[in-house]
Amino acid sequence: MILSRAWAGKRYAVLGLARSGRATVDALLAAGAAVVAWDGSADARQTVDPRAEIADPTTIDLAGFAAVVVSPGIPLNRHPIAGHAAAAGVPVIGDIELFAEARAELPPHKVVGITGTNGKSTTTALVHHILKTADVPTLMGGNIGLPILAQQPLPAGGVYVLELSSYQIDLTRTLDCDVAVLLNVTPDHLDRYKSFEAYSASKARLFLMQSDGRTGLIAEDDTEADEILSRLEHEHQRWRGIESFHHATVADRQADWPALQGPHNGQNAAAAIEACEALGLDEDAVEAGLRSFPGLPHRMERVAERGGVIFVNDSKATNAEAAAPALASFPSIRWILGGRAKAADLDACAPHFAHVRHAYTIGEAGETFAELLRPHMAVTACATLDKAVARAAADAAAGDTVLLSPAAASFDQFTDFEARGRAFADLVRAMA
Repeated sequence: MILSRAWAGKRYAVLGLARSGRATVDALLAAGAAVVAWDGSADARQTVDPRAEIADPTTIDLAGFAAVVVSPGIPLNRHPIAGHAAAAGVPVIGDIELFAEARAELPPHKVVGITGTNGKSTTTALVHHILKTADVPTLMGGNIGLPILAQQPLPAGGVYVLELSSYQIDLTRTLDCDVAVLLNVTPDHLDRYKSFEAYSASKARLFLMQSDGRTGLIAEDDTEADEILSRLEHEHQRWRGIESFHHATVADRQADWPALQGPHNGQNAAAAIEACEALGLDEDAVEAGLRSFPGLPHRMERVAERGGVIFVNDSKATNAEAAAPALASFPSIRWILGGRAKAADLDACAPHFAHVRHAYTIGEAGETFAELLRPHMAVTACATLDKAVARAAADAAAGDTVLLSPAAASFDQFTDFEARGRAFADLVRAMA
């Protein structure tokens, strides 16, 4: 695991004991820190190292604590830990900040930090894959894969590739990325921010933590990302000359990259190319990685083909902006969508409605989405995923794509988007 001597002898509270929380407890204890750990789930509390004290940090005196380390899933805008820690003068951080603190003791390395509303998982995995293909030691972490603190440090010359949500950036103070990437910014997670502008500013902080001479990459084909670039250049003179990327620059090469189809993956690929070139990889090494990239589960994942009908799992598309690229990528779609809506419209998908032959809605947003779509296409309200898959498969003809691209969160009927995607794949595979 990744440790720092700077934590020894200090006291930390860890709030949230899912994978990253447990890894944080283990790393702090291994480094010689004292830890108070808590999770609202009694089952989760049972999984923690017995050397940690079990106590709710919102109810204890935090005076003298070095920090409260919280899960990114904890809403600081309405959780009492924020005010309680502030009253005690104790910073609230995340495991990525602990990683940033530990970097000074790691073998010489580089860090790539990738953020954006959509596409960051694919881009992170793609950069990681290109590096591995080029035999560069690399680890992937942050909002994807194993918790970063639970992984073994890389040898000299290694590259840590981190997917960073806005929540993780909010909990980070000193992560000085060698290469920072912003893919796009569209309205999302607005239950955690006062405004869209505040959410956008959270993304921009990834660049403000960089020191002089680092590389910043921002998409020039995304309106808000481009505005962030303008603000950085205006308010921070060192950002003049920041590099940008555009999906159009790779459009004529995408046919050679099977897992990277569609304009959105063109943007992901363009960002990965620029990041890897900034790390010093040559063009041939980058191209080899692009060609062999297998893609990610639940992100336009081709599950099966039956009788000329393709079944695609895009469960990761939890908002309309994320679903739109999948709708753009197939000409004749049986679209399964719905869940817990993040917004009251599907406007981002509208330019591609002509590709949809029939929509099948599910979940809490099912009726709302059905009403939105009926003026534009045939719609069947199915309520549940199993009914939607069965109906879409029965209706489909050769040349159709049965597409699960929900444009909504999964938490009404599933524990997460991955469970929803697995359920879709299981239903498809169970068909005779």
